[in-house]
Amino acid sequence: MSFYLLLSYFFIYGILGWCTEVGYAGVKQGKFVNRGFLNGPICPIYGVGICIVVTLLTPLKDNLILLYITSTILVTILEGVTGYAMDKIFHNKWWDYSNQPLNIGGYVCLVFSLVWGVACVFVVDFIHPLIAMLVEHIPFIVLVIALVIFSIALFADLYVTSAAIFKLNKRLESMDKIAKELHEISDQLGEGIFNQVSTTMEKQAATKEKYDETMERIAEAGLEFKEKTQEVSEEMAGRVASLKESYQELAGKRSVISKRLVRAFPKMESRKHNDQLIKFKERLASLKK
Repeated sequence: MSFYLLLSYFFIYGILGWCTEVGYAGVKQGKFVNRGFLNGPICPIYGVGICIVVTLLTPLKDNLILLYITSTILVTILEGVTGYAMDKIFHNKWWDYSNQPLNIGGYVCLVFSLVWGVACVFVVDFIHPLIAMLVEHIPFIVLVIALVIFSIALFADLYVTSAAIFKLNKRLESMDKIAKELHEISDQLGEGIFNQVSTTMEKQAATKEKYDETMERIAEAGLEFKEKTQEVSEEMAGRVASLKESYQELAGKRSVISKRLVRAFPKMESRKHNDQLIKFKERLASLKK
């Protein structure tokens, strides 16, 4: 199989795969959702997967059982490797089969693998012969020009999408740092009050006879602590206000691509800052209401 034919099949099956994903999401959610990783109407994993299947397994098309078994194994490996690689590169888990029986790391599961196997058999036996016939009738120069245009668009889309994902990860990281600092400030204030009251309680035994005196000392200790820490508290209050403002500013930034990815992959998880990603999803959901 020539390089041009292989590349043609990659784009054709990638686009057909995108149409399948969009159709499935449309039936399930009752609306249009761009289910691709990229912005354009293509799912590269389908293009790569089908190309591998038709290249390696076409000689097995007359042996239905062997074709099904090998197709199932190939697409399972491809989906697992792709999910794992995207997880490591972008630090996000894009799909999750953890709630499905016999899954491996949430990247693959038996049910979907069996379905992919059936789909591959259908493609090899029925769809691909028609696609191959169609491509062969396209003039070579037209095919080359089309492939060049599609390739440029694909790489540009990949660059833009990857940049948007890395920016989203950095924003989630910044939000996480702010949230942790706010939590630390809260802990420091709470610890200071606790230590002051504990010291007072140790100095004044809390017996029944001295209960009123003890409570009075606690109140005095609270006022004394408030006076001593007023300046610090004002400084902390300013810092807290600044941090909250920065957090809201970061949370309010919603690029078109990041919104699309979150809606396209509702089960997406951030490996490092998932709490902030959950809040980001909740914010998007609230804006839709």
